[in-house]
Amino acid sequence: MAIPASNSQPDPALVASNRFGLGAKPGDRDRIAGDPRGYLKAELRQPDIAMISLDDPAYASLLGSTPAIQASMAANVQRKLERERMAATQPAMATASVQDMPAQATPARPKPVQPKPAQSAPTQAAPAQPMPSPAAPAKPAVPPVEARLFRAEAQARFDKAFRAEAGFVERLVYFWSNHFCVSAAKGPIVRASAGAFEREAIRPFVLGRFADMLMAVERHPAMLFYLDNQQSIGPDSRAGRNRQRGLNENLAREILELHTLGVGSGYSQADVTSFARILTGWMMAGREGRLGEPGSSVFNANAHEPGDAVLLGKTYPAAGMGQAEAALNDIARHPATAQHIATKLARHFIADEPPPAAVTRLAKLFTKSDGNLRALAAALIDMPEAWSTPLTKMRSPFDYIVAIRRAAGPGPANDPGQSLNWLNALGEPLWQPPGPNGFSDQADSWASAEGMKIRFDIAWQAARQVKDIGNPSDMLDAIIGASASPETRQAVARAESKQQGLALLLMAPEFQRR
Repeated sequence: MAIPASNSQPDPALVASNRFGLGAKPGDRDRIAGDPRGYLKAELRQPDIAMISLDDPAYASLLGSTPAIQASMAANVQRKLERERMAATQPAMATASVQDMPAQATPARPKPVQPKPAQSAPTQAAPAQPMPSPAAPAKPAVPPVEARLFRAEAQARFDKAFRAEAGFVERLVYFWSNHFCVSAAKGPIVRASAGAFEREAIRPFVLGRFADMLMAVERHPAMLFYLDNQQSIGPDSRAGRNRQRGLNENLAREILELHTLGVGSGYSQADVTSFARILTGWMMAGREGRLGEPGSSVFNANAHEPGDAVLLGKTYPAAGMGQAEAALNDIARHPATAQHIATKLARHFIADEPPPAAVTRLAKLFTKSDGNLRALAAALIDMPEAWSTPLTKMRSPFDYIVAIRRAAGPGPANDPGQSLNWLNALGEPLWQPPGPNGFSDQADSWASAEGMKIRFDIAWQAARQVKDIGNPSDMLDAIIGASASPETRQAVARAESKQQGLALLLMAPEFQRR
């Protein structure tokens, strides 16, 4: 099921709500149409607009990254003890069964009982097996602590998206969270702290300086754990000599290749190795707390490679943790970083093949403003290309689901389960990209026939949940306006029911594109 793209001049109100924002709510278009650029810029002037405050009673169940990681560590200890208890219990039970058998009988080989592995996310319960004798009803399964933390963070993210005025700042949060991604697939620690990582390392800096966000991201325990800097030991450090362990280059490589300079920007393998040496000692404190508070970001001087280091032609004197901080500050201001970030921003907000002139202007502003991300966001709004380029990009699964909720209603209260399931079905599970390069930002990645079929199923499910649907044609005018094609208008008007009309609206090309 293809979603055709219009090549006509886009409606400014639709550009504001779809290209920059998270989708219009009923009644938004009148406010947008008068001054679309001003509507977007108003968000940039609001203090702390990106923040999710733990002081808000609605988010009382959220934890900071360090206590979240500590909770995961404690849960993992309990799971390990439970596995050991089960392993010790099963042989004893088998021995007792053999001793109770008649002497002449040949003991049957007891079937091995595999302990159930710990799960980092809730799974569907297996069908109940017949019990040999009556037993008390089983207690409901309690989700692992990591799953509870994850769902609470997901609910907070969805709530923030639903309540946003335009949603431009939220879109910036998602852009940077995908640029500096971690993945819950890494294991329980990242699953427990992925939401906190976004709240602590992305949201406070999304309208600040790129260098500050870069430093916060790379020092965050979730990132250090995700990219294995725990395992990176300076070969000539005290720990390296004692343990005969060496470097892990994952963090250094992804910083250069994905987070800053970009592929083909001129750095070499020698730079990756040197940067990995510079970054040694940056790690997350373990459960024992020998290096600091468990789950916190620490610098382990015993694991840091001693001596000066050369990176990108510059010598960085030995300075402990300050050596890596100096290197990160320089990389943040490198011309290749400006070009890489400008290209990604233009690709995300304008077109898969971004206009070269727009990229050039963004890169120059990045350099001139010392990576001022608020200035870059304002510049995107002011770019003529952003308002003249046809809406050919496809809404990502998260953007699409949020747009549905904003148009048709928020869905089940205080339960992110359905939205999370929809994201999984569409191939963009929350905070779980397939690799350190994040989810694709190309339209073709989300426009497959199978993906369109799943979107239609989701649109129909969402429409059926709306209790009081007005006239779908009126909703079409309120959400899409004059940009709706005659074909879309006819399909919605001829729908057999209000639910079907709403579902067709939510599947319309004008609703899907940004």
